[in-house]
Amino acid sequence: MSKVEQNKQRKREAILTAAQQVFLSEGYVLAGMDRIAAQAQVTKQTVYRYFPSKIELFKATLLKIGQENGFDFADQLQQSDSRQALYDFAKGFIKAHLSEQHLATFRLLVAESAKAPELTRSFCDIGPDHTAAKLSEFFRQRLELKDPEASVQLWTAMLLAQRAGVLIGMDKPSEEQIEQHAKRATDMLLASIG
Repeated sequence: MSKVEQNKQRKREAILTAAQQVFLSEGYVLAGMDRIAAQAQVTKQTVYRYFPSKIELFKATLLKIGQENGFDFADQLQQSDSRQALYDFAKGFIKAHLSEQHLATFRLLVAESAKAPELTRSFCDIGPDHTAAKLSEFFRQRLELKDPEASVQLWTAMLLAQRAGVLIGMDKPSEEQIEQHAKRATDMLLASIG
């Protein structure tokens, strides 16, 4: 990579890091491109050169958060043992949704979606719909469900049950509690379709 490309990559990363900090601390609606530029130590024009709109910057920030935290738990679905694949997916899914960045992003979406509905669309464009599609395909092929969407929705809702308590200030579950929850939810899913 040339020095010019390295410099561009550094600027892009600085902008995304600044955007993450500003969006999660000030909210989407109040986050200004001037503030993000100052935080990234670049000009506002530079921010717009890399990201043509605030919503595009928000989408890129969401992608960055997901990549940094290793949220690609859907890779677990490639395992040959279906039960183990679902169990490992479930553990990763729960842990990802209990991460500080995810919780902060979820709180932001809930707090500001009425004022800025494009936030929810952006979030769904890069995350939940993609995961649901991969799960639906897995359920269709491996579990032989003809209409898997309802099962996907019910199972992922079970997996997200622990998040509700954490969002209102309860302690995060331990690793053991996460594993037990993932196992019980997966066993219940498989028993319901077996």
